[in-house]
Amino acid sequence: MIRILIADDHSVVRLGLMQIISRNHDMQIVAEHTNGTDVLNWVRSHDCDVALIDIAMPGINGIDLLKQLREEKPNLPVLILSIYPEDQYAVRLIKAGAAGYLNKECAPTEVVEAVRSAVSGKVHISPAVAKMLANEVRRPEGKFPHETLSNREYQIFLLFASAKTISEIADTLSLSVKTVSTYRTRILEKMQMRNNVEIMQYVVDHHLLK
Repeated sequence: MIRILIADDHSVVRLGLMQIISRNHDMQIVAEHTNGTDVLNWVRSHDCDVALIDIAMPGINGIDLLKQLREEKPNLPVLILSIYPEDQYAVRLIKAGAAGYLNKECAPTEVVEAVRSAVSGKVHISPAVAKMLANEVRRPEGKFPHETLSNREYQIFLLFASAKTISEIADTLSLSVKTVSTYRTRILEKMQMRNNVEIMQYVVDHHLLK
C-alpha cells in the first residue's frame, strides 16, 4: 500500500485528490493538512511513502517545506502541486529536490503516475519540464539575472511583478512587512534594479508570468 500525505489549504483540492487516490486500491491517504507547519510536525512522528504538497500554504510554504523535508526526511519523495505554470517553478524545485512538479490543471492520471514514479525512486518530469531542463543544461551559467535569486527571493520577485504590495505579499507568505521589505531590497540589488516597475518590465520581457 502506498501511503500518501497531502497538504493544501483549499478543501476542494484535497477532496479532489482524495477522489483520485481512492480509485487506486494500492494507494491510501494517511494524512491531510492545510499548512506546512502541521506537515512538518506530522512527518517527525509518522511515516508515509510520498508527500504531495502545495506551494502557497499558511505557516511554512511549500518551497521552504520542501527544503526542510529534504534535510529531515531525505528519503521521503515530495511532489509539488501548484496553480503556478511549470515554467515559473518546476525546474527550480526539481533541482531543489522535488520528485516532480504538477500543475493543478493536470489530468488525474498524471497525479497517479507521478505518485508511482516518486515511490519507485524516479522523478516525474512532464515533456514541458524535460524541455526546460534540457535548455537549462545548454544555457551558460548565470546568463539571466533572475537565476541568481534564491527560491524564496524568486517567489517574492514574481509577486512584486504581479503588482502585489509589500503588505499583500507579507499576508500571502505569512511573513512580516519588514522581512518582505528586506527581501525586496536584496532582490533589487541582485537584479540591479531601482523599483517595482523595472521588475514588472523584466518579467514581461522574459515571459516569466502568464
